Amino acid sequence: MRVEGSVTAISWIPSEAIKGLPKLPFELGVGHYDEPPPDRLEPGDLGRLRDADRFREANLLEAWIDVDDGAIVGAAYRGGGLVGSTTFRLGPKTLVVPGVPFEVLRTEPEISGDHARFVQTVGGRAGFPAPRLVKGGPMFRIHSATCWTTLALTLYTDGRVEHEVVGASPFPRHWVYDNDGNISEKTGTIDFKSWYRESHGDNTPWGDEESEAVVTAAETALERELSANLLGGGEKLYRRKLGEGGVLVTQGATGDTLYLILDGIFAVEVDGEKVAEMGPGTLVGERSSLEDGVRTATLRAITPSRVAVIPVELVGEGELAALASDRHREG
Repeated sequence: MRVEGSVTAISWIPSEAIKGLPKLPFELGVGHYDEPPPDRLEPGDLGRLRDADRFREANLLEAWIDVDDGAIVGAAYRGGGLVGSTTFRLGPKTLVVPGVPFEVLRTEPEISGDHARFVQTVGGRAGFPAPRLVKGGPMFRIHSATCWTTLALTLYTDGRVEHEVVGASPFPRHWVYDNDGNISEKTGTIDFKSWYRESHGDNTPWGDEESEAVVTAAETALERELSANLLGGGEKLYRRKLGEGGVLVTQGATGDTLYLILDGIFAVEVDGEKVAEMGPGTLVGERSSLEDGVRTATLRAITPSRVAVIPVELVGEGELAALASDRHREG
């Protein structure tokens, strides 16, 4: 019997993610931020998304094991990596610069009893130059920084398939899709400044360093739809930044403002006990609008975070009730 499985990561640049002088081409419309990837991946989607300049890199880890009488008698990798190109718009003309893929790194399949574990690193850098001062030698670099993801896939003799995000570059955003092609997780934080200055040479898996990824569960399809509508609408939304430990809302306080988490992870605390975590793309604060304006939980930043402030009138009552219902079922 053969057991097959896969896990996929897509790395893309969300709106407003680039800071300092490097964001100037994006603000002028010469470069572009990426549209969010789809909620689900179908066969052939990765190639189409790459050709449409929709991501920076993608890690497709596929593998199989052969099982005979309950024992694993064969195991091998499939899949690989795709590094996207970057399109620059100069007036009526466009310039497409291909990315530079690095060698795909794979460990030998780890076979132990009823399962085999596969680990794969995919990444590269944009092909265009990015002159900057960096940490470590040399102090000045021309090439752009490196982005990557390291994924693990475990196949069991009974047909189960599990995955894990082992590590990832601190920039850009990484979305993870399960064996069925559905988005299941995403990295909760992005750090453009550290990535731009430090993710090069030995500070990558092709040197001697891996960066641990802060991973959170993906938000609901309704939240992704609301996020796209709110951020893409005509309203100018105020942004707030919170440092680690900062409190966004306090249980028992009054208020009906909603918040869309743009970056970072928040702990949901009820009566002083953490009951959940919320990450990027999540719309929070909806319950107070359904509970006479009283906050039912404290939201505390676990990491440095950024949110968009959403006036409650921009979200329909039915949508608020659906969000609250989804949270209740998850709890």
